[in-house]
Amino acid sequence: MNTKIENTRYLRDREAVINLTTKLVRIPSVYRENDPDANETKVAIYVAQYLRDIGIETHIEEVVPGRPNVIGIVDSGKPGKTLLFEGHTDVVTEGDLDLWTHDPFSAQIVDGRMYGRGTNDTKGNLACMITAVHSLLQDREEFSGKIILCIPVDEEGLMLGIKHFIKQGWADGVDGAIICEPEENNVCIAQRGALRIRVDIFGKMAHGAISWSGINPNWRLARLIVELEKLEKTEQDRFGEDPYLKWPSITPTIIQSPAKGDAQINVIPGQCMMTLDIRTVPAQDHGELVNKINTIMDELKKNDADFNAELTILDNRPSTITPKEDPVVQAIYEAVKSVTGEDPIYNGVPGATDGTFLHMHGIPIVTIGAGDRDIPHQINEYIDIEELAVTTAIYREAALRFLNVKF
Repeated sequence: MNTKIENTRYLRDREAVINLTTKLVRIPSVYRENDPDANETKVAIYVAQYLRDIGIETHIEEVVPGRPNVIGIVDSGKPGKTLLFEGHTDVVTEGDLDLWTHDPFSAQIVDGRMYGRGTNDTKGNLACMITAVHSLLQDREEFSGKIILCIPVDEEGLMLGIKHFIKQGWADGVDGAIICEPEENNVCIAQRGALRIRVDIFGKMAHGAISWSGINPNWRLARLIVELEKLEKTEQDRFGEDPYLKWPSITPTIIQSPAKGDAQINVIPGQCMMTLDIRTVPAQDHGELVNKINTIMDELKKNDADFNAELTILDNRPSTITPKEDPVVQAIYEAVKSVTGEDPIYNGVPGATDGTFLHMHGIPIVTIGAGDRDIPHQINEYIDIEELAVTTAIYREAALRFLNVKF
């Protein structure tokens, strides 16, 4: 390809991806359960119309009221592989507005960075994948097979969008998927698993001054937390530090006492509750880990007849790993090398993504995208605009390599 043509295309796509990211960030898509207007509807409608305007076959499917998936299809008309790009439309809450230097929904650009909720995670990368595919269409690039743009809701929640996408059959026959998340354009071939657990501990409500007349569940919860910390250390010693994912972890997150109703300083609660955010590496088995937690609870019960606890699994997402030799990994690796002129970095995703469920469906996945890996969900979230242009070029090149090159 002529260098002048490549530079012209790069500048064209750079302007397009910056403009699209700006538009997407300026449409708030924080999901708030009790607000009927706080969801992904507006941004999904915008994206769907954008895809139609650039000539992409587009479908909208409501997952739950007010929360629609968008699916784009580009079919070459030639037999071949199917490549899926995935980028979600929802973003996490902006938090305390007073702490933001720039309005979180203004997409303000300062010193080469665009600030706002979703710039990094992951509206910027959503814009990159759309712009990359548009670029292929604009240049009438020849390729075989099909490209699917999967644009789901609820990635930041229970991932209802990707589950619905798979259930409706859209993922059937997909040969490889590129998960568009902020990873500093590292080639991420592994993801930590996520096991979310709720533990309810039951006691007997009583006056705080007459403690012997009640059963305090808080003491029992404290003992359980101490034992879980020991289990975390045991698991870390057993499995060591994963080369891509670091350490397995067991993290108490929400602790609520009483579990329901109002707390009062002179009242022993009748029930308390804790949630656990457990992150695993590929060597761990989730079923075995749950059994270990149940064993701890059984031992506590043996030593305390008043220990009464109930464990509920809220979410169970296994860890994932894709071999370096897989065609979708190779396509991304070679694309990064071609676009940046540097040797790509293999890495892993510290959390779970929508790609987890695509992996469970039998689809090889690789996660890559623009954005500092430590910035998601933070105040003053940002993206470097030049990185958006580079990522767009990587996605474009990866699509051509995956669909046209035999690895």
